[in-house]
Amino acid sequence: MSVKTADIVDSVRAMTWTGKSLRLLDQRYLPAEEKYVDLHTAVGVAEAVRNMVVRGAPAIGVTAAYGVVLAAKKAYQQDRYRWRELVETDLVILAAARPTAVNLAWALARMRDRFRFVEEDPVPVLLNEAAAIHREDIDANHRMGELGAAIIADCLNVLTHCNTGSLATGGYGTALGVIRTAFARGTLVSVFVNETRPWLQGSRLTAWECRQEQIPVTVIADSAAGALMQQGKVDAVVVGADRIAANGDVANKIGTYSLAVAARHHGLKFIVVAPCSTIDRETSCGGDIPIEDRGGGEITEFAGQNIAPAGLAAWNPVFDITPASLVDVLVTEKGVIDQPDSCKIEALFSQ
Repeated sequence: MSVKTADIVDSVRAMTWTGKSLRLLDQRYLPAEEKYVDLHTAVGVAEAVRNMVVRGAPAIGVTAAYGVVLAAKKAYQQDRYRWRELVETDLVILAAARPTAVNLAWALARMRDRFRFVEEDPVPVLLNEAAAIHREDIDANHRMGELGAAIIADCLNVLTHCNTGSLATGGYGTALGVIRTAFARGTLVSVFVNETRPWLQGSRLTAWECRQEQIPVTVIADSAAGALMQQGKVDAVVVGADRIAANGDVANKIGTYSLAVAARHHGLKFIVVAPCSTIDRETSCGGDIPIEDRGGGEITEFAGQNIAPAGLAAWNPVFDITPASLVDVLVTEKGVIDQPDSCKIEALFSQ
């Protein structure tokens, strides 16, 4: 079945520019409630990123770009001659919101380069640039959807981890975009979703997105993934990434590494889908990627209630590193890399 991704409608958007503010779908309330927040300052945007109102590396990058628009608007109103100097304070705050997601730093650098030579009111120029980043991310996701769907054309059921759909991107999705395209083409029957402890991005967000698009979805406990593979109920693993090092090592939601190990043991393809903006060529390997630790409370508490003995120590890294040697395919908007390594990644950028 020949279906172009441009013809596939995805109804979810994590962020929208209203003309005066940045409107975010507050993902902490899903799936029970669709609640939106309007942000008017860069500090508010940074808090929203840090507090998981919006999450997912590409979505964080797009959100940060609009945050720079708000920062410049405030700075220019304060002093039209010193606004570049004043805006830097907000940019530092934005950059510190989520250190692992490289799209954040990438978007801030691109916005900073854009306002360097602006002489008049910077808001119109920066808003155009933020909108371009947003649009380019959606276009990249559509392209990756096409490339990735071809790779899993013989797969009836796939397993994914965390949330990589419209909620985690500018729109359409990375790994979930591939799943969306394959399902629309009639090659994919269903998707299995890890719950993704402790924030449950899989069971709350990915399952919700699949329901919105009528994609058959089954949620499993994170610890059930190995048994799922052992029983032959899944044909491939498709995930996203928050940062990819120059050698192909992948930083993604905690639990991704375990899936890669299990997939290799069971002879299943392990596929990573991410735009080139997620590839950090300045970081040589996964060991150099900063891993965010959000504290033990997210492990020992749920909805404000203790689910473990009070005062219990807990380790809560948000991401883990999957070595490039366990990645069978890396899908980007520029092309597909089998068994990615530093040479292949560098060649991708030299095209």
